[in-house]
Amino acid sequence: VQLQASGGGLVQPGGSLRLSCATSGFPLDRYDIGWFRRAPGKEREGVSYISSSAGSRYYAASVKGRFTISTDDAKKTVYLEMNSLKPDDTGVYSCAASDVVGRSSWFLGSLYDFWGQGTQVTVSS
Repeated sequence: VQLQASGGGLVQPGGSLRLSCATSGFPLDRYDIGWFRRAPGKEREGVSYISSSAGSRYYAASVKGRFTISTDDAKKTVYLEMNSLKPDDTGVYSCAASDVVGRSSWFLGSLYDFWGQGTQVTVSS
């Protein structure tokens, strides 16, 4: 089982980035995927979630309206489109997979079984 996040970088406030989470070794259409971030000196935070059927999508209040999560089952990749980026969005972004996390607990990282290495996002002028 592998997940690999990519697409991070340095961007100015107001800019955009698209993160990718490439998966392998498990059926993506049977697993929920979450995006998390850890900012310097802060605890890990759930950013967004997409259910295995892509029928449910959730976002942290801090990113709602600016971030969009999507999935491409053919490419076995989950994307996080990030717009209107703010300095507070800075952090290491990681994706994780679970077959049991559920909609009410999507933001709890402890419920995810598989994690990928993160990608650094820095929002700064």
